[in-house]
Formats: sequence, structure tokens, C-alpha cells
Amino acid sequence: MTNKKLYFYRHSRLHALSLAAIAALAAAPLQQASASAFQLKENSARALGRAFAGSAAAPDDAAVVVNNPAAMSEVDRAIFQADVTGVQFSTEFSGSGSDALGRPLSGGDGGDGGVTKPIPALYYITPLNDAWRLGFAVSAPFGFETDYDRGWVGRYSAYKSMFQSVDLTAAASYRFSDTLSFGASVVAQRTKAELTQAIDFGAILAAGGAPVLPQSQDGFGRVDGDDWGWGWGFGLLWKPTDQDRIGVNFHSQVVHTLSGNASFQVPAAVTAISPALGNAVFIDTPGKAGFTTPANATASWWHSFNDRFSLGADVGYTRWSTFNQLVVDYANPAQPSTVENFDWQDTWFGSVGMEYRFNPAWVLRGGFAVDGTPTHVSTRTPRVPDGTRRWVTVGLGYTPSDTMAFDLGYGHIFVNDAEVSTSTATGNRLNGSYDSSGNLLGASAQFRF
Repeated sequence: MTNKKLYFYRHSRLHALSLAAIAALAAAPLQQASASAFQLKENSARALGRAFAGSAAAPDDAAVVVNNPAAMSEVDRAIFQADVTGVQFSTEFSGSGSDALGRPLSGGDGGDGGVTKPIPALYYITPLNDAWRLGFAVSAPFGFETDYDRGWVGRYSAYKSMFQSVDLTAAASYRFSDTLSFGASVVAQRTKAELTQAIDFGAILAAGGAPVLPQSQDGFGRVDGDDWGWGWGFGLLWKPTDQDRIGVNFHSQVVHTLSGNASFQVPAAVTAISPALGNAVFIDTPGKAGFTTPANATASWWHSFNDRFSLGADVGYTRWSTFNQLVVDYANPAQPSTVENFDWQDTWFGSVGMEYRFNPAWVLRGGFAVDGTPTHVSTRTPRVPDGTRRWVTVGLGYTPSDTMAFDLGYGHIFVNDAEVSTSTATGNRLNGSYDSSGNLLGASAQFRF
């Protein structure tokens, strides 16, 4: 191979690796949601108050359309419920990095990479007859966004990361008896993603023999994509005694092929040195990446000691291990398909919660939960600096009449420090840890007809 061919081959290969990192992360799970990785549990202010204990079994919550459709059988008249939860998440990096030559990476710590976002949800349940119930919902089961300061030390790994999934759910339930009900649902899910990061063209040129240093010619890359997918779910509600309710719920995985575009900003000085960069490679191009939102299951128990005091628990399982590898295909034939390894692990969620009713109008709630992380230090990146989470929550409900109810829920999330030790395709290394925490404030209004 001639020197000229070798020169352009090395540039093309390094470009493909860099673009792969960007495009792969565009379809990757983008965490900093309230549950592990990028899963969102905030679909009910009432359930938030008790740390989602009894989410598939506790009565009088229209969010069962998605949390356990079998529990819709307990509804005796039409219900409309609107929920919104504000999520304020903070995540701050401390550490350092080095470039391909071993020199320290320039830049600050990125500031607070967290954001504040609302998560809305809408539910409607109506009885069809004594046995059948029909329900509809619009909810967000997955979502995330972080955004770091421009020029920060980890800029070659991440700037902005945004991911959203919205579910349109139709569900039905059938009551076999006074103690046993079954429900099922179909889900249309729209998923979209956007990610940006800096590109170290200095390192790419230096690897090809050009008299340029890493960090001297930074460019910019952006990837976005979206897709619709289909899923399903089912649930059971069993009441073994007058005081106990046991619910089981399952949501299938949803398979997506995110289709979108990758765009780049290449410094003019880079193109002048190597015309292939910005003309043959690092050009705007469509791309596709397969991505699957994971299956998850929940088992709930709710016990009413008397008219005033109730207690419940939840155990949840999310099959994050399906997110093992991500294959990215590019429309530009100069860029080979790339495989990114994530090797996530399945997680468990556990919570206990209570309700104390002062009188028919007012109820106080509280709860505690632990939620594991699917990430580990060998593959964790600044885009997903997730750690095990511990929740402490409180809530208050007001029912002024039998046709309406209003609820508030608040939760604070303590997140274990997340160690990061990662490198990019251009040889930039980042080492450090993340200090993260979250606050949740939810409100809901329910109307019965």
C-alpha cells in the first residue's frame, strides 16, 4: 500500500470509529431518568408519594392502564386522570483526562450536566359492562437529557444527550370473579434521540502523520433519529382476602430501528490539510441503528389494615441485558458498520410504602425504594454515569367529593457515585466520578363521571 493510500485509509478508519461512537450513542439508552438507566417510573403522583409501592395493586389510581390493566376491573365508572411530574436531576463530574499523546485534556468539569423536565401522563378508563373495562393512556416510560458546558474536559465523549419514548396504550380487562381479574394491552411507542459531542480532528490528523497536535482542531458532531415500534403487556389482579390485593404486570420489549442523520462541522484548516476529511468522510449522512427498549415486570402487594392505614410493597425487574451490543449502519459506503459493546446487566427495583387516611378527604403517603443500576465501570461513559439509587418519598391526597381527587407527591433520589474510566476512538481518555442526585414533584387531578 502506498503512503498516500495508507494516509487516506487511516483517516477513513479513524473517521468511521469516531462517527460510530457518535451514532451508536445516539441510539444508546440515555439515563439520568428517575429509575435505573433511562427508565421512567413517574406516571402517577399518587404512586410517587408511596415510592410506587403497590403500583400494580393499590386501588383508585387510573395509572393502572399501564401499571396493571387487570386492576381496571375495580373501576365502577368512567375516570379521567392527568398527571405531571417535574424531574430535576443534577450530575457533576470530577476528574481529569489525557489526549492521544498523554497530555492533560483542557477544559473544565462540565458544570451541572443535569436538566429539569416535566413528564406528563393522561389516562381514561370506562366500564363496558359488569365484566369488561377499556382503558387508554399516553405516557413516557423512557426518557433522559443531559447537557455539559462547551469545551469541558469530556467534550470528546459527550455534550448534549437527549432520549425520549412516548407510549400510546390501549388496554382491556376482564373480571373472572370478585377475586380474580386479567388485563392486556397493546402499545405504540415512538422513540427519538439526539446526541452531540466534540470531535478531535487534531488527533485524527496527527495519527496520519500531519504536523498537528491533538486538541488543536476541534470539530463538532450531531446525530438524531426516531422510530415507531409496537409492544404488548398483560396483568393479573388477585384478592385472596378482603384486605389484600396482589398484582402482577409485564411489559414486553419494543424493537426499534432508529433512522436519522449524522451531521458534522469540520474546521477549514482540517479540510485544507486533508481534503478527505469533510469531503469523503465526516460528511452529513443518513444512518440507522437497531435499539430495543427492555422488557420489565412488576409484582405488587397492598394490604389494608383498616379504613385508615394501608401498607404495600413492589418488586420490579428490568431486562437490561438485552442491551448488549449496538450495530450502526451508515448510508455513506466509506463508513463500515460498527459494533458498540455495552454489556448492561439486569436490574431489580424494590419499594415499601404506606397510606394513612386522616378522614375521607385527606390521606398522607410515604415510601422508600432501592433501584439498581445496569451499568458498570468497564463500559460506563459520561453519557450514562448511572449508579444505584435510593428514594425517599412523601405524598398528600385530597378528595373533596366522590367525583374528583387531587394528589401531590415528592421524592428525593440519592445516587451512588459512579466511576468513569473510558476512552474515545481518537485516543482521549477520561477518568473520574459523578456526584448525582434528583428531586421529583408530581401533581395529578382525577375526575369520575
